Amino acid sequence: MFDVITPICDNVISRLFVGDIITISGYIHTGRDAVLPKIVSLIEKGRLEEYGINLKGAVIFHTAVSPAGVGPTSSNKYDIENSIPALSQAGVKLHLGKGALSRKTIEALNTYKSVYAVIPPVTALLKSKTIQQKVIAFPELGLEAFYLLEIKGYPAIIAAAHGKSIYDITGVR
Repeated sequence: MFDVITPICDNVISRLFVGDIITISGYIHTGRDAVLPKIVSLIEKGRLEEYGINLKGAVIFHTAVSPAGVGPTSSNKYDIENSIPALSQAGVKLHLGKGALSRKTIEALNTYKSVYAVIPPVTALLKSKTIQQKVIAFPELGLEAFYLLEIKGYPAIIAAAHGKSIYDITGVR
């Protein structure tokens, strides 16, 4: 098991491979289909700083935040998967969610030295490892707003790294 502390640098990404089990601690962002296209729009307009958002070395968890906790949503939903290349180019190093990604998205992750990890749907466990949460953008979206979480010991499995995918039998090292 490899412990990943945010923010994440390229050196850490270079040591992560498909199938690795990791734990993540530090601060992470959350977002899913309602908010991630809005974040991409802020990137395109150069307006992230207006919201105090810094994506360099960041982690984005594809989830909503509810009183019950957090759990992964499908990362291959159109608006989520289409946000991954732009978010990676903006500095996101680790995307968390569930489900297989397209070959095009896996190649974009490789280009921008980012990786994708899956988290089993374990809402209660993740709630116990969430220290604090705060809405930082688009509060009108409620549970699907853009949050900043402080976490300790989130478990995950690297599912796409260095152009390979755990969902492709030839992608496992």
